[in-house]
Amino acid sequence: MKLVFFDEFVPGVLRGGEVVDISPALGDLRVEDGQQTLQNIIENFEQLKPGLDVALESGEGKNLNDVRLRQPVPRPRKVLCMIGNYKEGVQRPIRPIDTFLKSPESIVGPGDTVILPKREHPIFHHEAELGIIIGKDSHEVTQANAMDHIFGYTAFVDVSARGAIGKADSGAGSFFGKSYATFGPIGPCIVTKDEIKDPQALAIKLWVNGQLRHDYNTDDMEHPIPEIIEFTTSVTPLLTGDIIACGTNHQGLGPLQDGDTGTISISEIGEFSFDVSDPYKRNWKKEVDEIAAERVRKGESPLANQYPSK
Repeated sequence: MKLVFFDEFVPGVLRGGEVVDISPALGDLRVEDGQQTLQNIIENFEQLKPGLDVALESGEGKNLNDVRLRQPVPRPRKVLCMIGNYKEGVQRPIRPIDTFLKSPESIVGPGDTVILPKREHPIFHHEAELGIIIGKDSHEVTQANAMDHIFGYTAFVDVSARGAIGKADSGAGSFFGKSYATFGPIGPCIVTKDEIKDPQALAIKLWVNGQLRHDYNTDDMEHPIPEIIEFTTSVTPLLTGDIIACGTNHQGLGPLQDGDTGTISISEIGEFSFDVSDPYKRNWKKEVDEIAAERVRKGESPLANQYPSK
């Protein structure tokens, strides 16, 4: 099942090129707050599923062209992002697992606009990632039962301002460099886990203005999903509706700049686009960032010492 929110965060399910309003099937579980509605759906999904199946089969649908899809997780309480976590096409020792927090206020949805901030950074990159939606409150979960704690999956773009705040030559993943408002497009839906046969065999692609950038498969993860869940929940409890972004393969990394349109696609999940606006009209070469890609292949930070503007 592909769950969405549309227009004024009306809950729905996708059916081909249509969306079906599932509010009648939710009853009192649909509340004014979209995130609480999602949490209610997740927590009561098994009881709700027969009614949702009926709505999916026979409910009146609206053409997707006539609605505005919103972020399928309206405002998660926690967003954790894996650092790196891909082999980058080279044979090397597996790097230690690590993660960072990204602000929940960064989350936006399909068709929304990523707005680049006034603060100077050497470059702004896109990172296409698989997102995991947590299905129940989880703490100190073992790999053996980790998949039981997943509700579903979504497509996630980790927009990244390179260079730590106040340190233009630093490439460290930072909370602030990752957490500007609008720096977390997600969508187009949450696909429930029962519809994803193997989340470690999904094709991820991202285009900018029709130019293919990212093109990789989740089978290249250094630390697979059960290990990710075990690690993150050993540090902090995860709550229903929280998001874990599984990291990215940096080959295909490139800049985002004013006027761009990015499109992310993940097999078995779907695709969506987002726009980019920069009030300060900074620009870089409109191509794959080979400097950053080569540095990551060597196990270094993606930030080179200098990115000249075009």
